[in-house]
Amino acid sequence: MTQVLPKQRATRINNAHQALQVAQELAERFRTGSAQRDRDRELPHAELQQLFHSGLGAVTVPRAFGGIEISTAELAEIFVILSAADGSIGQVPQNHFYALEVLRINGSDAQKKRLYAEVLDGVHHGNALAEFSSPAAHQRSTAVSQQAEGLRLSGNKFYCTGALYADRIPTLAIADDGKEQLVFVPRHQPGVNVINDWSGFGQRTTGSGSVQFSNVTIEPDDVVPFQTAFERPSTVGPFAQIMHAAIDQGIARAAFNDMLDFLRQRARPWPDSGVDRASDDPLTLDRTGRLAAQLSAGDALLAIAGDAVDVAQRDPSAENVALASVEVAKARAWTTEVSLEASNLLFELGGSRSSLREHNFDRHWRNARTHILHDPVRWKYPAIGNYLLNGVLPPRRGTI
Repeated sequence: MTQVLPKQRATRINNAHQALQVAQELAERFRTGSAQRDRDRELPHAELQQLFHSGLGAVTVPRAFGGIEISTAELAEIFVILSAADGSIGQVPQNHFYALEVLRINGSDAQKKRLYAEVLDGVHHGNALAEFSSPAAHQRSTAVSQQAEGLRLSGNKFYCTGALYADRIPTLAIADDGKEQLVFVPRHQPGVNVINDWSGFGQRTTGSGSVQFSNVTIEPDDVVPFQTAFERPSTVGPFAQIMHAAIDQGIARAAFNDMLDFLRQRARPWPDSGVDRASDDPLTLDRTGRLAAQLSAGDALLAIAGDAVDVAQRDPSAENVALASVEVAKARAWTTEVSLEASNLLFELGGSRSSLREHNFDRHWRNARTHILHDPVRWKYPAIGNYLLNGVLPPRRGTI
């Protein structure tokens, strides 16, 4: 049995109010330097150690295993707060909580007891789910197989957000029976090679590069069934997606807040406005008010979706899970569009000087444009409409 210890033992958070307070305090620290980290691609090792040392990584651990089990809406709010400070840092814990949800649904009691205890101590889970060379995004070739000397894992992964910073790397692999498993691989196990080769123009410091597994020794207790979570109704999909929606909402908030500051302090009014300050320009006021309403709507959609996920977690019937997926899809579609709108409006209202490299405001658009490529919004609206009009339940996948 492999035990993984965190770099530093985490403090314990006692309730949701404290969790949100801790998130706000961390966000204030992370906001400082976020533009420079993006500009220079400085990896936030220290910041992520602070995040997991704070105890935030354990807020979804069930009460039965020593956690506080905050609501999904509260978790989404934490993601908004962190992503508004630094979109890359905000994205990194998403796969950590995703793996914990798979563990909650499909893990044995012994696995839950051991792995949740690690997380309560501050262990950070990265991910190695997707593969770059497969003909379709959902196909995998990485395999965990029984050899004469025991279980061995081999394969190559990409888009491994957070793996560079993690203590364990939950990895999707095909077992000998052809079913997908989630293997909770210790980050520093011999044969594990994490490569910092993420070159995306946005979310630049997420560490979303490659992980190579070369005949890695795997303990059977570190293998949790994955595929079966989608062979029956479960909240793995909507739970994953609401965090992505919250990341987009946070990126939109970051762009909106920078826009407000720039309009108050640096922007100039258009000559035809007849006013002396950009903040008095009537068309600027109109567009600012419209975007503020859109952001508030995003907050409301996340709250509604979070409540639906909680209901489905308590009672994972086909109808409850479908409704959770639909409500989350609404939120994800909305925050996708708002993140692009906010990051674009910053330049439209800020004017030419807002494009100067010294501000690095383009990171908000780059972050939004890159992150929303995970699960295209063009597939969300048809799924919502098909459910409402024809009663067709959304597919059971991690992408909706």
